[in-house]
Amino acid sequence: MDERLSGVHRGPMAVGQWVRLTDAKGRRHNIQLEEGKKFFTKFGEILHDELIGQPEGIVVESSLGGQYLVFRPLMHEYTTSMPRGAAVIYPKDATQIVTFADIFPGARVLEAGAGSGALTTFLLRAVGDSGLVSSYEQREDFAEIATRNVEQFFGGPHPAWRLTVGELGESVVDTEVDRMILDMVDPWEYVELAGRVLAPGGILCCYVATTTQMSRIVETLRAHGEFAEPDAWETMQRGWHLEGLAVRPQHSMNGHTAFLVTARRMAHGQRALAKKRRPAPGAYGPEYSGPRPADLPE
Repeated sequence: MDERLSGVHRGPMAVGQWVRLTDAKGRRHNIQLEEGKKFFTKFGEILHDELIGQPEGIVVESSLGGQYLVFRPLMHEYTTSMPRGAAVIYPKDATQIVTFADIFPGARVLEAGAGSGALTTFLLRAVGDSGLVSSYEQREDFAEIATRNVEQFFGGPHPAWRLTVGELGESVVDTEVDRMILDMVDPWEYVELAGRVLAPGGILCCYVATTTQMSRIVETLRAHGEFAEPDAWETMQRGWHLEGLAVRPQHSMNGHTAFLVTARRMAHGQRALAKKRRPAPGAYGPEYSGPRPADLPE
């Protein structure tokens, strides 16, 4: 794969590239290098010309003695600090999607809900220049933000990305894809579409915020009958404070952001195996009004 399409730059820092300045307290500033420009902090100014041509990993000192560590931002750092329209999918979830939806080089991926382009960035790096990420976004203002963010990270338009502005059901142009990622409030409305466009063995992955959404998409997939039993989970990320004998969890953590649901497409016309385990008493009782598994008696 062309190195430029990975979003990674090697060698000395150059004009037009983004770098991240981090002070001793962990405060971070992202700047785009320009000749003759200055970056101002409360500890004075830093000349861009002092950074251009230097390797990553240096310590630069401002005019009033403030010290800053200088690196190019990593992808997970970039996606959490880039301009936003819609909320971004955090790296802890984006990496789970890439792994558990098995996004591979050359994959054809349909993404609905491009948002600010964070997940799109992860998907494009995973599929490479031989794959396709076909993104759909209803809101034109979000699509513009996503375009700027993606092109800024990769240094220009990515040849594997196609962005369509419009409602997925009315705008879809993909006829067969390997993976389908839905980041929307009502993914169950598109299960029939997923059944049509996913290749046999393909994976549907849904990113939903609430338990009611998670339950409804899982039951809709079961009721469809041609998806294997869905998996659902969430991921929480907790850092640790390490200082001599003071070893403890950090006070803050990346807790609940969303639930992930994945299911594999059966061959067309093939029904998923019926679950052998009986549902818990009352699980589908009189108070339950959602979709019912295809094999569940009324």
